[in-house]
Amino acid sequence: MLTASNSLSFVRAPLALLFLQESSTLRILAIALAMITDCIDGYLARRNRSVSTFGVILDPAMDKFFVYFAMTILFLENRMAPWEVATMLSRDFFLCIYTLFMWVSGHWKNLVFQAIRWGKATTALQFIVLIGLVVEIPFPWYIYASFIVMGWLAFFELFQRRASTT
Repeated sequence: MLTASNSLSFVRAPLALLFLQESSTLRILAIALAMITDCIDGYLARRNRSVSTFGVILDPAMDKFFVYFAMTILFLENRMAPWEVATMLSRDFFLCIYTLFMWVSGHWKNLVFQAIRWGKATTALQFIVLIGLVVEIPFPWYIYASFIVMGWLAFFELFQRRASTT
């Protein structure tokens, strides 16, 4: 279903393509617009009562596409080390482990797609780090380590939600 909120989510895909340009200004503009659309798409869906399963999956998928695309470009430009990329993706690794657990344990049908606090926090920090990397601000190791911590916290938040619904 193409709604205003889903359209805003889709916008993040072409915004990511701006990273193909070497202009720091365009890249920062792309990140800023991605952040803004990420903040208001869910609000619009709730306000317009147009929340859908498609939109609930589309929003984080577009976030991931944007971040992965931008990180790939920055990695290829040698602005990110492999370990930095790995830490920034650790939340998604933990989500895959959780999904695998749900599938193996036979609870796949009980899986509910919804935003989680630590997922939102991780995405926000990913956008901030991307801005810093575009303007060549070096980040200390513990900023990257925080992605691993937030991945664990997201993993435990999902388990806690699962326990409270059973």
